[in-house]
Amino acid sequence: MTDYPNPARPVFLGQNQYGKAENRVVRVTRDGATHHIKDLNVSVSLSGDMDEVHLSGSNANVLPTDTTKNTVYAFAKEHGIDSAEQFGIHLARHFVSSQEPIKKARIRIEEYSWDRIATDGEGEHSFVRQGQETRVAQITYDGSSWEVVSGLKDLTVLNSTDSEFWGYVKDKYTTLPEAYDRVLATQVSARWRFNWSDEAQEMPDWEESYEQTRKHLLAAFAETYSLSLQQTLFQMGARIIERREEIDEVRFALPNKHHFLVDLKPFGLKNDNEVYFAADRPYGLIEGTILRDGADARIPADLTNL
Repeated sequence: MTDYPNPARPVFLGQNQYGKAENRVVRVTRDGATHHIKDLNVSVSLSGDMDEVHLSGSNANVLPTDTTKNTVYAFAKEHGIDSAEQFGIHLARHFVSSQEPIKKARIRIEEYSWDRIATDGEGEHSFVRQGQETRVAQITYDGSSWEVVSGLKDLTVLNSTDSEFWGYVKDKYTTLPEAYDRVLATQVSARWRFNWSDEAQEMPDWEESYEQTRKHLLAAFAETYSLSLQQTLFQMGARIIERREEIDEVRFALPNKHHFLVDLKPFGLKNDNEVYFAADRPYGLIEGTILRDGADARIPADLTNL
């Protein structure tokens, strides 16, 4: 067996991490007859002094991934789940502070929402799963500073008017007709980075921040008379930055969910912006970052990596 590194063939270990991915945890909080649900999918990634487990197979510095799984469930009981962000902060702090070889913890969380079902009974313990979007959060801690990125994905929105697209570059391959009244629809994937990085700072109210940020995102989409999806993207991000002082950076990925007018002339019918074909693919993909003045861009360009 060859020992590594081999001087004859220098090979070096690069960035590495490990953990337990997609730990599904549902926390039910019973407030008398009224119950509350938090439904999370939690992924833990740890990094630090892990050279030997790769080079020699020594597990001396390795906290088993099964232990990280157990910690998620135990913390759901011990700390409760006030918010995805707060739960991730508890986990990240624990792994870095309790295990000397671990220098950095990254917690990624998806949250699935449930609406309460109104009933004539006395208790409030029945829920229906929302299908509108998935809330996401990533918490990273290196023992001294924090980075919290929140967001959402799969939020589908549509304006049936107040959108145009014309004046674009045309070449011999261009067939798209100019549109002066079109349907604008997209499936929003958004991430926003908080300027909270030190526990000496006042921590944001994570639940209120999410609700208000989502509200401003939707309001900007609805209120912008759009000449391009790029313009709408910027207005959505700008409104969040302007209205939420705890957020310094917003990143969007907006697939254009194209709606094409159906040609009804063969049937002797006039299509006055009434009947559309909703195209599944291919689709335009519009992406961009909006920053507070003086802030650095830290959210990855490819949101599938976050």
